[in-house]
Parts: sequence; C-alpha cells; structure tokens
Amino acid sequence: MDFGLLLSAYARQQNDRKLPRQRMLYEALRSAILDGTIAQGTRLVATRVLAEELGIARNSVLYAYERLAAEGFLEADRHGSVVAHLGLQQQSSMCAAAPLPATLSKRVAGLSNDRDALKELVAFRPGLPALDEFPLAQWRAAMERAWRGIDASDLGYGGSHGHPWLRRAIADYLKVSRGVRCDLEQVFITDGTQTSFDVAARVLADPGDIAWIENPGYNGARAALQAAGLRVVPIPVDAHGIAPTPAHWQQSPPKLIYITPSHQYPLGSVLSLERRVALIDAARAHGTWIIEDDYDSEFRHEGPPLSAVQGLAADTPVVYVGTFSKTLFPALRLGFMVVPAQLADAISLTMGEISRRGRVADQVALADFIDRGMYSRHLRRMRRLYSARREALLEAIECHLRGIVTVSGGAGGMHLTARLDVPLSDVEVGKAALVRRIVVPPVSGYCLPAPGAERYNGFVLGYAGVPADEIDGLVAQVANVIETMLSARES
Repeated sequence: MDFGLLLSAYARQQNDRKLPRQRMLYEALRSAILDGTIAQGTRLVATRVLAEELGIARNSVLYAYERLAAEGFLEADRHGSVVAHLGLQQQSSMCAAAPLPATLSKRVAGLSNDRDALKELVAFRPGLPALDEFPLAQWRAAMERAWRGIDASDLGYGGSHGHPWLRRAIADYLKVSRGVRCDLEQVFITDGTQTSFDVAARVLADPGDIAWIENPGYNGARAALQAAGLRVVPIPVDAHGIAPTPAHWQQSPPKLIYITPSHQYPLGSVLSLERRVALIDAARAHGTWIIEDDYDSEFRHEGPPLSAVQGLAADTPVVYVGTFSKTLFPALRLGFMVVPAQLADAISLTMGEISRRGRVADQVALADFIDRGMYSRHLRRMRRLYSARREALLEAIECHLRGIVTVSGGAGGMHLTARLDVPLSDVEVGKAALVRRIVVPPVSGYCLPAPGAERYNGFVLGYAGVPADEIDGLVAQVANVIETMLSARES
C-alpha cells in the first residue's frame, strides 16, 4: 500500500485542516481501517520504515500506532502491529432501520434540588469543576465583545437550533477532538444535557417503548427517560462498559440505549472498541437509537482522549450529547446535541415546541471563546490540574483508607469510585460524612434493582473542585467517620 498517497488523499478530504503530521497520519489510518481500505488482519509496516517512506519523524508514526492500539484498532505482536478484527459492518443507509415514532410524548421532568443546602458543600461533589480556576477575565472580555456586536435584531427569540456561530464552532471542535462526524446543520444548542435527553426521548421513542440505561448509571438520564413515559430496563456494567446479553436483546429489545462510553458514570469504566462496534451493529439490526453522553471525555489522564462512538462509522444511529457545565462552569447552562441529518427537522420541531432559544450573548461569547483558542487552553490547564488532584486523592486514600476501600475508574474524568470493603452501608456513611460538610455520594444510589444484579456499596468521589492541599485532610475525616462507625458497630 502507498501510505504517502493515502495520507495525501486524506489531507485533501479534510479541506487543508492545519493538523500536525502525527495527528493527520493517525486520522488517515483510522479512516482507512474503518472504511476497509486497510483490511482487518493487515500487518502494518514497521514504524521506522513508514517514517522514512513519509519523510516524517519516527515519533510521529509511533504516536499514530500507539493511539490506534490504545483505541483497539491495532493489535501488537512480536512482529509488529496488525489491524484488529473489528467486525463492523458498513451500511450506507442505516438510519432507515430506525424510523421515527408516530407520536411525540410531551411530559417534562420535574426534578427538585435543594441548591441552597448544597451550595457550600464541595468535597467530594461529582461533576463540579474547579470554579476558582476558571479564567473569568477572559470570559468577561468575550462577553463584552459579544454585547458590542449585538443589535436590536438579536434581542428576540432565536431559532430552535441555536446561534449558527456557536454551532459551527462546536462542529469544528468535535470533528478534531472527538472524531465526531457532523456539520453545522446537525448541531443543536440546548440548555444542558437534561434538555438534550428530554428532546431525544420525545423524538426517538413513543410512551411505553423500552429504553436501556447503564446499571449503575446516571440518575438524570433515567429521570428524563421515565418522564417521557419510557419503560427503563437496567443493563449491567462491567470493567469494559455496558454489557447487554443476547437475552436482553431478545426479551427486552430497546428503542433507545443511553451510554456513557468514554467514562462510565459512576463506575468509570471505558466501553471497549469491540463492544462499541457490537452495539452499533445490534442497534442497526433492531432499529434502535443510541444516546451517547460524552460528559467529561475531555479529561483523560492516561493516554489520548478516546474517539466518540458516533464517529466510528458513517450513519451511526447515535445522538451525541455534550455539555459545557463540566468543562467551563455549571451556571452557563449550555449544552449541545449532534443528531443524524435525517432527524434534524424532527429535533428542530420539538425544540421549538418546548423552549425558545435565547441568551444570544452567552452563545456568541462561547463561540468566540472557542475560536480564539481559549477553550482549548483552559481544557489543557484543567487536565493538568485535575490530574494532580486525582493523584492527591489516590495518595490520601492509600494513606487513610487502605484496606477500607478499593478504588476504580481513575483513567479519566473528574471522579473516582471507591468500593467500601467493610461491613457498613454507603448510605449511612454518606449521611455521617454530611454532618461534617463532606459529600460522599453512595454508589448504591445510582443502582436500579434487577434480577441477578451486582450489589454496589461505595462512594463516588469528585475531586475536580477540591484543591489538592485540602484533599488529605478531608479524606482523613472520612476515614475517621468510617472508623467511628465500625467501632460503634463492634461495641
């Protein structure tokens, strides 16, 4: 195979995107593997040989090969790198297998939350970013520029899609950072992931249809699906992500599947490439839609960020959902959906029925923030910061909770999950810690009862919003709470 020709052809298709050679090589090889240009089982040439053939540094080739191997596209043996057997069946018109439902349900989730009571509780609240590290001065400047450019015509209700500048900025960012296949017309701005879930449930399913969710899984998604009148079926999760069996597909075929593949919430596992491919193929076969929630994929601490499920093949049955609440700040209340092109009209109609777009200044400021590179710089800073806070938490757990908890879910994201290895209830420990103004949400609170389901007992520990120098003392307090409860149990 002429890899120089392959790389040049791919570069032309990307409309002269200004990418480093190593990134361009990775994307070109990945695209060729996915579309079958490089067949499964093919042995790739040695990194030194390919570097000489392309006239680039060997480290650039090593980067591409290592990233493809990390994502499961390549398998290494003593002779080199071989393209993995993915089993992905390409279909040009997949979405015809999942027609739109005849009706759109119109229930709205009524979720209550005592924000005043939680306002001062930071450690260890999951999903809370480092608000004290947010670049407020840069954001204020972006907001000022946005308002200077706004005139009277921008003060009315906006279109249901959201501001076109922001939609374009998000599409460009996702194509580069997450491997998402989309253009501006497929991107919709929402008020956050809950709105995205609500809209997706209304458009993609009828009341009474079955929706699968991860178990344990994100309660916000479950609430939105149940509010839409769907029958929620919990599917177990293991170290490789959501794990449906053939019996699940036969006995409870879903109309919707909700997944958090890049960093499962709350356990932290990553959905393997093999399961991603299998899930796409099964969804196509059953006329099922997948809602991919990529809520904290930007913060991966070991290896490069994983590509989205949505981008694995053309015409995947995936609605891709994201939010800026975790990467910037929750009060911004801006999220987005990337939908298959044939869903755009139905999504637009439903968005127009349930809400009127507004807040044009926030949207323009965010687009400006992204285009000027400030968003990417902020993410890089937060990756370093969160990695340091994660390490501080791991060290504190090793020091104060050794033999009491077992940690999992540390490869990425903004939280760790700790299994409780002593005979105490995670709910009761959580209540006792709350007295000391420390939040340690119980894992059991994310679970639904199901036949044969594993019983989870532990904590979801969000570290992103906690300064590293405070973590040891806070973990020591949690340890003291547990030790006090164990002593009382034994007396």
